[in-house]
Amino acid sequence: MCVLVAEDNVMQADMLGRYLRQEGYQVRIVHDGGAALDEVRRNPPDLLILDVMMPRVDGLDVVRVLRNESDIPVLMLTAKSTEDDLLHGLDLGADDYVTKPYSPRELMARVRTLLRRVHRTSANSGIALGDLAIDPDRHEVSVRGEHVECTASEFRILHTMAASPGRVFSRGQLLSAVHGLDGYITERTIDAHVMNLRKKIEVQPRKPAYLLTVHGVGYKLVDGSGA
Repeated sequence: MCVLVAEDNVMQADMLGRYLRQEGYQVRIVHDGGAALDEVRRNPPDLLILDVMMPRVDGLDVVRVLRNESDIPVLMLTAKSTEDDLLHGLDLGADDYVTKPYSPRELMARVRTLLRRVHRTSANSGIALGDLAIDPDRHEVSVRGEHVECTASEFRILHTMAASPGRVFSRGQLLSAVHGLDGYITERTIDAHVMNLRKKIEVQPRKPAYLLTVHGVGYKLVDGSGA
């Protein structure tokens, strides 16, 4: 598997590259956001590790552009640590978010989790709920026959809920499905992902037919019939 590292600090980029190679990954390194976009378009990696503060095009702008073109998983690195910064990155389409300074072991664990999520094969056939179709083998989502671009985290949330249609999932359960049990990211993360999913799969995101809120509990996925 190949990981693209976009980090303007040459020493940090080289160090991260060493950690990744020790884990057995192929590594490509660029030092600005424009080069990251060029590299993804030229030869898409399995994962992009993206620093937020970079010259020419910063990491947030990279994600904003990239999500119109690709659904490769994106792990953001930043010195900013407020919850608003985190949610803004996720809202743009990042799949995970690590603040500097970071533990190399934690970062590698997050890399493994993201790559497992994307490349995990499934014994299940595609799932259909009304006009919503989810294909875990191809990692594809469609609504009314139209392809829907989802991030790795959005797909994992949708697939988890679709496997048990009508079941109510708490935010904590969905957080575990997406991010494991590390507890690093708050449950508000789930709300941001759900909001993004509704924009993508619902005819009227403010009056959802598929991804419903169960007040005081969490969310459930239904067939859109309103029954």
